Amino acid sequence: MTLRWLVASIHLLALGIGLGAIFARAHGLQAARRRPRLHSILLADHLWAVAAVLWLTTGLWRAFGGLEKGTAYYLQNPLFHGKITLFVILLLLEIWPMITLIKWRRTARRGDPVSMAATKTMARVSYAQALIVVAMVLLAAGIARGIGG
Repeated sequence: MTLRWLVASIHLLALGIGLGAIFARAHGLQAARRRPRLHSILLADHLWAVAAVLWLTTGLWRAFGGLEKGTAYYLQNPLFHGKITLFVILLLLEIWPMITLIKWRRTARRGDPVSMAATKTMARVSYAQALIVVAMVLLAAGIARGIGG
């Protein structure tokens, strides 16, 4: 019982970290053309990655590790399928920003100037990802209450 509570708590705390981080990254990217804030953007991106790892590990553990309702419950639930579909979309949307921000980190470490040309589009992607996270929370609340099951 304590393990279930601890893993669920970490999963929910990751929501706060992730949602705050993706909004901070989006805001930093949006403002970067007026006032470059590379350090803030990269910090927010790092926290976004930490949240993603926490979500993935605790989510898989909860759904398939025997901590919650059981694998069969989740696999037959259409809301769970929707949540996983949104997660895959979230990951696909993250590929370009992730690669770009890795390049920015390398460039900044070398002391070279970072091109901020793509910040407007990356901010839009980040805001879209924040909306997807919110939609995933709505589906998760339904799953937890037996809707769709």
